[in-house]
Amino acid sequence: MADCPCTSGREFDECCGPLIRGERKAGTAEELMRSRYAAYSLAEIDYLKETTYPSRRREVDARATKAWAENSTWTGLEVLSTEAGGPDDDRGIVEFVARYSRDGEDVEHHEVAEFRRKEEVWYFVDGKRGGAETYVRPESKVGRNDPCPCGSGKKYKKCCGRS
Repeated sequence: MADCPCTSGREFDECCGPLIRGERKAGTAEELMRSRYAAYSLAEIDYLKETTYPSRRREVDARATKAWAENSTWTGLEVLSTEAGGPDDDRGIVEFVARYSRDGEDVEHHEVAEFRRKEEVWYFVDGKRGGAETYVRPESKVGRNDPCPCGSGKKYKKCCGRS
């Protein structure tokens, strides 16, 4: 028996296999997220589309998704956190890092994914890049040898830039 691609430590036929084959539905948002990772690793595009929230399915480009999934080597999944998404919830958030390689480059896809349960079935709704926000300085940085912005006529390092 093969280990599940979702890196749960369980065998595929006891973990994500039954979900992908349609034998049962995910009980939690995290279980659905793990099964979607496994589906990407197996290029099970129909499952990915089926588990996308119904109003968002038209946004799924099956051909491009299949090409991307088939041309990537899926190397692991790490669940960082979950918020709600349990058997009694209607919404959930799962933050994760999906690892794969493509064209010889290792990729870590960090995402915060939103899931919603409709009529007792969990669906993926949307995902946003996870991790630290990039800080954008409102003005350009003053170099040590640039004129001081205070207007003194001195170099920044000899004026306001002194420690």
